[in-house]
Amino acid sequence: MGSSTTRLVVIRGNSASGKSSIATGLRAAFGRGLAIVGQDNLRRVVLREHDRHGGANIGLIDTTARYALDAGYHVVVEGILSAERYGPMLQRLLDDHCGTTRCYYLDVPYEETLRRHASKPDPELLAAVSADTLRGWYRERDLLPGGTETVIGADSALPDTVEQIMRDTGLAGLPALDV
Repeated sequence: MGSSTTRLVVIRGNSASGKSSIATGLRAAFGRGLAIVGQDNLRRVVLREHDRHGGANIGLIDTTARYALDAGYHVVVEGILSAERYGPMLQRLLDDHCGTTRCYYLDVPYEETLRRHASKPDPELLAAVSADTLRGWYRERDLLPGGTETVIGADSALPDTVEQIMRDTGLAGLPALDV
């Protein structure tokens, strides 16, 4: 799936750890030709589905990432993507991708998660997601098996993390695609 020139980037971490901001930063740094496959968008917006074992969003994330890679796009898959529920699908993506693949886990302590969540500009989200809800979702160092992920701590600033991923994946040296 994909080609020797496509890049697959997986960014995982707890709620409010910075996954979506990093994905957006990668697209801004790279330009056209970088698809963002966001768990929240596909699960909550497209399907309006609860996060559960065997959920339809798991297959939709897989299919969307594969389709974009086969179409020549570089792909960022981002979300909480718990190892227990999403690990097998992610492992198949990693195994099947022909190009450069890198995985990152954002290791943000619970207290920092609360602080970051409180700074979100969406009042509906803030009202709907309490500290107790965040505590229930929080999984400390929910790493995928096999040591495939680079762990990035809460002390890494957004621009530094984007720059690191651009370098690690080789996206920094590639031109945007004409799509």
